[in-house]
Amino acid sequence: MIYTLMNKHTPVVELNIDEDTGTILKVSKVFNPEYLPVGITFIKKLPDRKTLNDWWKGRSIPASRSGIREALEVLNVSYTEQLLTKCYGLSLSDQYWINPKDHPFQWEDINFFHNPFSDDVGNALFGQAAPGSELDLISPCNTSDGWLRKKWKIIDGERCLIKSGSNPFQQEPLNEVLATSLHRRLNRGAYVPYRLIWEDQIPYSICGNIITPETELVSAFSIYRSEKKRNHHSPYEHFLLCCEHLGIPDMKEFLDYLLAFDFLIANTDRHLGNFGAIRNVDTLEWVGPAPVYDSGTSLWHDQVTGAIHPESDISCHPFRPTHGQQIGLAGSLDWINFSTLQDIDEEFRFLLLSSPYIDAPRTDALCQGLKGRVQQLEQLTLQQDFKEPSQEESELESLVLK
Repeated sequence: MIYTLMNKHTPVVELNIDEDTGTILKVSKVFNPEYLPVGITFIKKLPDRKTLNDWWKGRSIPASRSGIREALEVLNVSYTEQLLTKCYGLSLSDQYWINPKDHPFQWEDINFFHNPFSDDVGNALFGQAAPGSELDLISPCNTSDGWLRKKWKIIDGERCLIKSGSNPFQQEPLNEVLATSLHRRLNRGAYVPYRLIWEDQIPYSICGNIITPETELVSAFSIYRSEKKRNHHSPYEHFLLCCEHLGIPDMKEFLDYLLAFDFLIANTDRHLGNFGAIRNVDTLEWVGPAPVYDSGTSLWHDQVTGAIHPESDISCHPFRPTHGQQIGLAGSLDWINFSTLQDIDEEFRFLLLSSPYIDAPRTDALCQGLKGRVQQLEQLTLQQDFKEPSQEESELESLVLK
């Protein structure tokens, strides 16, 4: 079927999409190439179909999503990619959508920012929809990423994202709430505030949408692949140079904060898909880094109690393999007021005591673990006072200035 890929009101390219597989078969016309998603390459004056397909299919629910097989059976579709055309590719993270050439729509009439949407897909993803019932598949849940169960819901007029945890500890939603408190105490960078809700004795994190009808969230992954990486540049250097060339302001300062924050919470899953930047979709001007979000896969959320060792060098992403190595990229840590973190472990304890999935020994270990991470970062800050800037830091500064 022939569609026009739109960025809000702006036609971008004309596409032929296979309805059965959700695959882009052909890019036939180009209207406004500057409005293409960031990171799409060109071959012979046409957007590369492979990278465009990667972006398009990347909008779909991943096959690794918890409970997705059962949900697809209820929704009566075979692949998550098939859900993309059911909602015309509309999302609450950006303004891209596909407009049927034979029966075109207006963005004002179908976007999820202004118009209601069905709860059916979200309920199916949470195992709350009855098989065999007739379901409305027009939902922003069709374009949500990540492996944990999540759904969009309109609550008192606000578009809210509700996200579950994982067995056996169901700890990720509690971690999001703890992360919110940590951000507030650090008082340094922008962040998405999360709160906790309980349904049928299961915890969920909930947050409002950070994107408006005038903006879009561009992932660090899209930014990273906007230019070809040179062999002599590290992933960190390459990412910052891409930001510099695109004109994204304040990214170095944001990363300084993000790397320190992720060190404190022992985040093992800060990949290029869960941070990025915000751009105005009408003017294509960059607003700046997106507020910090999606911090639940941290604080030993999937580790047994005996494996919680704050002093060990914990694996991480996206720039170095361990936090001990990656924190060296964060520059000076003298902005941290450690006195504001003195009782963060006790606040975490109060939060953990509300969960029936976390027993007393695990609560003690987690609180000691968090306290240990704060102490380690404080020690690193003290050591920085006696160390000259590394050669890599000096070289990076000169690269960015160029």
